[in-house]
Amino acid sequence: MMRACFRYGDKRYEYSVQLMHSCKKSISIHVLPDGSVEVKAPAHTSTQKILETMNKRARWVVRHVERIQQQRSQILPREYISGETHFYLGRRYMLKVAQSDVDQVKLVGGRFVVQCREVTKPKVKSLLDDWYREHAQQLFKRRLKIIAGNIAWLDKTPPVTVRLMKKQWGSCSPKGRISLNWHLVKASVECIDYVITHELCHLQEHNHSKRFYALMDKHYPDWKPVKATLDAAAELLLNGDQ
Repeated sequence: MMRACFRYGDKRYEYSVQLMHSCKKSISIHVLPDGSVEVKAPAHTSTQKILETMNKRARWVVRHVERIQQQRSQILPREYISGETHFYLGRRYMLKVAQSDVDQVKLVGGRFVVQCREVTKPKVKSLLDDWYREHAQQLFKRRLKIIAGNIAWLDKTPPVTVRLMKKQWGSCSPKGRISLNWHLVKASVECIDYVITHELCHLQEHNHSKRFYALMDKHYPDWKPVKATLDAAAELLLNGDQ
């Protein structure tokens, strides 16, 4: 992974470059949920060619980076105390923290109820994160099986790994293993289905070519507004680790 920068106006913006040794044929630029910029390019692409592409897309990149930075500046760090709100499947739930003889998390009556022996921010956060991971694992497997079952060119449901990903919602390895960010379980089912469909389409097209987007249009016709909703909510949904 290399790092470089480009100038737009009087500001300098950094980006990372990943040279791909797969069948990737074009340069793609991604503004990730944390506001960082990632470029993926075919192996042996020159630094000058990548910079020229960045300069052509500079206005688009800067607009997205600055929007994310503005959102981040308005979001307060989580304290994991009663009265905060936390997301699950696109809805906000009030958090109630109570001392108890057992450590557990329940979603009851429209509230997250966290009971623990030691009422501290690290402990409450740990219990809530574990709850999210467990529910993400169960839900993502169900949704993946349903979505994959409706894609005719897939002969089987690919394996999925649920893990913490700070810069993206999902990924698809060259060997066909899909990884999903467990924070995604905080988003709506429509957003979850969009990310799963996105990664499944990468099994057929490993880049963001016109063929890839044709697959997205076929298998999830309404993906564009759903993606916009997820992008707009990214900072709120990823705010658990501050």
